[in-house]
Amino acid sequence: MIPPQEASARRREIEDKLKQEEETLSFIRDNLEKSDQLTKNMVSILSSFESRLMKLENSIIPVHKQTENLQRLQENVEKTLSCLDHVISYYHVASDTEKIIREGPTGRLEEYLGSMAKIQKAVEYFQDNSPDSPELNKVKLLFERGKESLESEFRSLMTRHSKVVSPVLILDLISGDDELEVQEEVVLEHLPESALQDVVRISHWLVEYGRNHDFMNVYYQIRSSQLDRSIKGLKEHFRKSSSSSGVPYSPAIPNKRKDTPTKKPVKRPGRDDMLDVETDAYIHCVSAFVKLAQSEYQLLTDIIPEHHQKKTFDSLIQDALDGLMLEGENIVSAARKAIIRHDFSTVLTVFPILRHLKQTKPEFDQVLQGTAASTKNKLPGLITSMETIGAKALEDFADNIKNDPDKEYNMPKDGTVHELTSNAILFLQQLLDFQETAGAMLASQETSSSATSYNSEFSKRLLSTYICKVLGNLQLNLLSKSKVYEDPALSAIFLHNNYNYILKSLEKSELIQLVAVTQKTAERSYREHIEQQIQTYQRSWLKVTDYITEKNLPVFQSGVKLRDKERQMIKERFKGFNDGLEELCKIQKAWAVPDTEQRDRIRQIQKKIVKETYGAFLQRYNNVPFTKNPEKYVKYQVDQVGDMIDRLFDTSA
Repeated sequence: MIPPQEASARRREIEDKLKQEEETLSFIRDNLEKSDQLTKNMVSILSSFESRLMKLENSIIPVHKQTENLQRLQENVEKTLSCLDHVISYYHVASDTEKIIREGPTGRLEEYLGSMAKIQKAVEYFQDNSPDSPELNKVKLLFERGKESLESEFRSLMTRHSKVVSPVLILDLISGDDELEVQEEVVLEHLPESALQDVVRISHWLVEYGRNHDFMNVYYQIRSSQLDRSIKGLKEHFRKSSSSSGVPYSPAIPNKRKDTPTKKPVKRPGRDDMLDVETDAYIHCVSAFVKLAQSEYQLLTDIIPEHHQKKTFDSLIQDALDGLMLEGENIVSAARKAIIRHDFSTVLTVFPILRHLKQTKPEFDQVLQGTAASTKNKLPGLITSMETIGAKALEDFADNIKNDPDKEYNMPKDGTVHELTSNAILFLQQLLDFQETAGAMLASQETSSSATSYNSEFSKRLLSTYICKVLGNLQLNLLSKSKVYEDPALSAIFLHNNYNYILKSLEKSELIQLVAVTQKTAERSYREHIEQQIQTYQRSWLKVTDYITEKNLPVFQSGVKLRDKERQMIKERFKGFNDGLEELCKIQKAWAVPDTEQRDRIRQIQKKIVKETYGAFLQRYNNVPFTKNPEKYVKYQVDQVGDMIDRLFDTSA
């Protein structure tokens, strides 16, 4: 049980807490009442504000809408005024631009094109909005006049500024590929930059707005003429320069070159100087065409629309290309006539030209890419013509060597090398410069399966076979010609000289290697022929030495007086030897052995035989009293006989 004192204290504590809670509750209640009052006041204020805002909105919205309508009306008025100004401006275009159009575009192209743009827009406006308006006809006429002026300006610019490329510049352009030294690239400026820009602007306008392609014809006609004249100018330059220095010198790029752009070919005996000049000129013109055509195409791509470029270029190059092809066919025609005349040195002009055409063909094909088939086929057609005529020349030359007549008056009196031999060897040596070309000529006439798989080895074999054929024909003809000589010894000297000339000529050049491709023993065969002819010649001395050989001498006993018959026989032997020696030396002194080594060799062989035989003869009869006048019969000592033989084949002795 809780003591009374503690219960009393606990009650007081509870009463105190209760009193505090009541005070707190009373405070909260007062605050709630104040808050309610404030809320009521705020609601009243907001209600009043809402009422006023609604009144304001009802007043402003009609004003805003009215203002908006007024702004729209103002914009419409401004647009209408702007449209009116725009429309009215079209009616003024003719009068505003007529003076500019009448004066033309020269020197003020941009301003002129600006006026043409205004006229074009006016034309479009009237066509769409007032097709019956007299203003339409006015601006149409003005547009056509302006277009004509632009076409005229295009022609004028092209005509004024398109210049023929000088020969020296073309030569520098060509030589750029051949020079070993690094040099500045040769650039052709066909049109000045300012003129080019104007031409490009006009061409683009004519295509886009003028709906006119006639200017392309104007372009190709003017440029075609310049291209053709440039190439003809180069050819004329060669002709004028030929009288002094052969191949023209080009000074266009100073201090860059040590010699002419192309080295002058080695002069061949029997060739005409003018023929060489014409050949060089044609070769250079072919190269010039390729370079100039490449340059023309680069220029054309800036001026002519892409889908018209190939056709325009095709037309542009026709005159120059046709000129080259015609000249090439003329060369073929001249070669054909030369073959008939058996003038094979002239036919040789085809070889360097054909070689150059085939070397240049890849560049040609690249330049002509995209042109008509007829244009592309022109060069291959010319190459075929040249190969055919070249093969014909080779065939006829071989036949001519075989069938050259044995005319007595045409034979060398001294038995030296025949003109036919020197000409044949010269022709074959010149073929060495064009082995591949000549081989291709021969291959072009082959119908065998091996010809279809043509290569350099096949070409070399064909050429070797051909050379052997010519040499075989020549040998047969020389044998036939040698029979014209009545003296077998002179005939032998003639054959010896010709065979020796052939062999030495083969050995001095690459001909011997070419011959060896199909005839390994050719060199040995010629040496055997040469030796055979020397032996034949030596037999001519038998009629001299037979008088004094031991087998033909009379037998007599030493110390026994000779009978008259024996003395007479000895005298006849001396006389026969002396007369024969003098006669042979007189005749054979006029003969010729041009090869010094062979001449000395023949003399030495003969001298040894004759001196030994004559020496033995003299020793045998030196002390035999067969005559009272020994000096009458013993006319020569052994060394004198040797000296006489040393003067054989020497007309100056």
